[in-house]
Amino acid sequence: MLFFRLILESCQFAFSALKDNRTRTLLSLLGVTIGIFTIIGVFSAVDTLRNNIEESVKKIGSKTLYIEKWPWDGGPNFPWWKYLNRPEPTYNNYLDLKGRMTTAEYMAYMINIGNTTIKYKNNSAQGSSVNAATYENLYIQNLNIVDGRYFAESESRGGALVTVLGANIAEGLFPNEEPVGKYINMLGRKIQVIGVLKKEGNGVLINTSPDDTAFIPFELARNLVNYDNFSPSIAMVIKSNYTLAEAESEAKTLMRSIRRISPQREENFSINQTTMITGALDQLFGIINLAGFSIGIFSILVGGFGIANIMFVSVKERTHIIGIQKALGAKNFFILSQFLVESIVLCLLGGGIGLVVVYFLAFLVQAATGVAIVVSLKMVILTVSLSTFIGLISGIVPALMASRLDPVEAIRSK
Repeated sequence: MLFFRLILESCQFAFSALKDNRTRTLLSLLGVTIGIFTIIGVFSAVDTLRNNIEESVKKIGSKTLYIEKWPWDGGPNFPWWKYLNRPEPTYNNYLDLKGRMTTAEYMAYMINIGNTTIKYKNNSAQGSSVNAATYENLYIQNLNIVDGRYFAESESRGGALVTVLGANIAEGLFPNEEPVGKYINMLGRKIQVIGVLKKEGNGVLINTSPDDTAFIPFELARNLVNYDNFSPSIAMVIKSNYTLAEAESEAKTLMRSIRRISPQREENFSINQTTMITGALDQLFGIINLAGFSIGIFSILVGGFGIANIMFVSVKERTHIIGIQKALGAKNFFILSQFLVESIVLCLLGGGIGLVVVYFLAFLVQAATGVAIVVSLKMVILTVSLSTFIGLISGIVPALMASRLDPVEAIRSK
């Protein structure tokens, strides 16, 4: 009971000091508030970006390999001249690989035809993409159809004049009509709409949202365009009992055999996976986290000096009260605990204000942009821990000074 009374009394002293010296206290707490806001703000921004990237990665396959001409690990020193004269992966490469791969569950051949205009009567969807792929693309990209169906394997092999539309294209072409069963003009042909995809929203990564994409069979596209001009790729989903490394090793061996590449020569294709993107971004996120944490720590240290200043003033103003308490039998630990708890309360208040500001700004950003801001529980725990630690450090010297006061001298200081 004595311990809880001590905490309650110390909290009363803290809030009394806040009430009596509002301006001074507010300015002193500003450093802690800014520091906590900076640390949590940066971490939340990075967590939000990472979460959106992970969602985008899921759309292009977290356990998927892509065999392409160009590697994904670009950068300022990217040796593009090494890859410029590489051949594109051909449809025959795909057929040969599909017949020999043992680690792939699904494999698709695909191209993406960008900046296409799609028309229906007087409505048009400009700047749309056309994804031409074999039937297995349904499982590669985890397409979610809400109306109609995807084209069948027989339609894929036969190059049927059918298409599945992304949500934005369907809304633009058919604002007041049912899309399924209608014929649209695309790539110079009349093509029947057989399905509409669920609205996914824009991903952080480029070309990951199917909302502005129309999907057609590859056999249809190869009769309409020169597919070598559209950076074709061979995509494969790996079986659950195999790792990406095992599948990549098999794909590399088979592709070298299919293209008759001698052992001493470097392969003329790239095997890409989403971990190449996330791995590079993790390094960037680490730097951002470190920078934000460093800035926040310096701000908190400045705030800690402000809190220490408040505590020294508080000790000075309450010297005679301390003298009376010690004359009545209060132990040094009792006086020490009073000021330590008061210092911690002040820092927790500063940290709480910083956390409230973060949540408020997160609410505004989410309301304005629709992007869900991630403020995790570990950030709240970090706030409480940092604030408590800074409170202890800031209050320890003033508290020790108060606990060692001579009671007679302290009473006479009134």
